[in-house]
Amino acid sequence: MTDTRDDADLAADLALALRLADAADAQSLPRFDAADLQVSRKADRTHVTDADLATERAIRELLAAERPADGIFGEEYGAEGDTHRQWIIDPIDGTANFLRGVPLWGTMIALAIDGVPRVGAVSMPALSRRWWAADGLGAWTNTADAPRRLSVSDVDSLDDASISFQSIGQWADAGKLPELQAVADRVWRDRAYGDVYSYMLLAEGRIDMVAEFDVKEYDIAAAVAIVREAGGRMTAFDGAETLSALSTLATNGILHDPFLSLFRDARLP
Repeated sequence: MTDTRDDADLAADLALALRLADAADAQSLPRFDAADLQVSRKADRTHVTDADLATERAIRELLAAERPADGIFGEEYGAEGDTHRQWIIDPIDGTANFLRGVPLWGTMIALAIDGVPRVGAVSMPALSRRWWAADGLGAWTNTADAPRRLSVSDVDSLDDASISFQSIGQWADAGKLPELQAVADRVWRDRAYGDVYSYMLLAEGRIDMVAEFDVKEYDIAAAVAIVREAGGRMTAFDGAETLSALSTLATNGILHDPFLSLFRDARLP
């Protein structure tokens, strides 16, 4: 059954998500390309910076004040509280870019209700760009004049598709190099734009597919809300409707099943 209170609150939740993005930008952007940036490694050997930690703390502090009954799941400080309404946070998606001074990184903020992302905001302050969406309220991005509504592409042929595959290493580690070769051979253009920016390019209709492996919920939840509200489709790599499969396939919707078929056929003897 749909929770009508949750539906009614989505506009307010989206407004809060944008204020959370403001708070995140205030922490992350001043530390970008900073000479004294502090970098360490987590238990899984991935990098974390002082900016990752400060950004997530700022988001959590604002949520504690504004939505104390909601749960939070963040990359750096884990999960706490209710899972019915859970804010899913990646303070800096693209930390490797951030610490090398490459501006393709951003904060991802989502509100999931019963496990389904209903609100999403992505902020890439080094590019002065932001994207946001909520169920039934459209997907949007900022421009110099006024917000512009997002819509995925209407490309309907794999031969004409432009894709982002994220990285060869990801596909190799997942044992998916045959699928990568198959898609590269078939589509018009393949590039590795990487991280959250790829999904935003998809939502804007500039590319037609993104696939990624070894992802957690906080890596994709905000993108799910934005891509779906822009008219696209986002599932696990095998087509399952879940956030927790450690993989994702995002498309303009029209090409989703053709891509699934292409990947499935690539594994046949």
